[in-house]
Amino acid sequence: MKRIYPPFVAFALLFGFSGINLSCNTNVSVKTETQDSISIAKSDVINDEFLHQEAQAKLTPDLVLDILKKGNQDYVDDNLTIRNTSARIRIASLGQYPGAVILSCLDSRVPVEDVFHCGIGDLFVARVAGNIANVDILGSLEYGCKVSGAKLIVVLGHEHCGAVKSAIDNVKLGNITALLSKILPAVDSLKNFQGDKTSKNPLFIEAVTKKNVLNTIDLIRHQSPILKDMEDKNEIKIVGAEYHMETGKVEFF
Repeated sequence: MKRIYPPFVAFALLFGFSGINLSCNTNVSVKTETQDSISIAKSDVINDEFLHQEAQAKLTPDLVLDILKKGNQDYVDDNLTIRNTSARIRIASLGQYPGAVILSCLDSRVPVEDVFHCGIGDLFVARVAGNIANVDILGSLEYGCKVSGAKLIVVLGHEHCGAVKSAIDNVKLGNITALLSKILPAVDSLKNFQGDKTSKNPLFIEAVTKKNVLNTIDLIRHQSPILKDMEDKNEIKIVGAEYHMETGKVEFF
């Protein structure tokens, strides 16, 4: 079987960084939905590779973006690699050098690391319903980039977002009300949308989802001078994307 590396690991191997142990000690047995056992060669199991400081230092925002696009294509094509995450956990405990920060929705149907075919130590992931930004999220993004060296911020919306639908419906419920108020500007900005402006219209949901991603990016730039300065100096890039649940494809825009 052909050995497949996660995108960030492939980058590290390409540049010949040391400290990456490619050996796995045992074969892995996996049970399918029919309870039949299949054997997977040890060479097809990721054991303890993860992104090291030397690799992170050589990354550029555009390269990280390309790596994520390639990883997502692997995900769409079901071209994935099994990982021995317990070994990666032990090594990653000594430090972390992720390539990107993903600001994603809370939705359980958006498995962020899997979507980009990344593993432990590759990504910072901030999750909050509606992929909105507040002071805590901004602080987390600043930590990920300014302190820990990530090169890319992706604000990741997704299809069929419950938070977006709730904002369209103007739901009022406990602390959810305050959260949805951060999505309402995206709804209100689409008054000229041609068609049914309700949560029953998939096209309107799609339009609000994309507008909400762009609004979050604008908020990041306006309310975080640190990140805006880093972007102006080309030290990082801030981009928007949408995860399409029915295909697994991430659309960048």
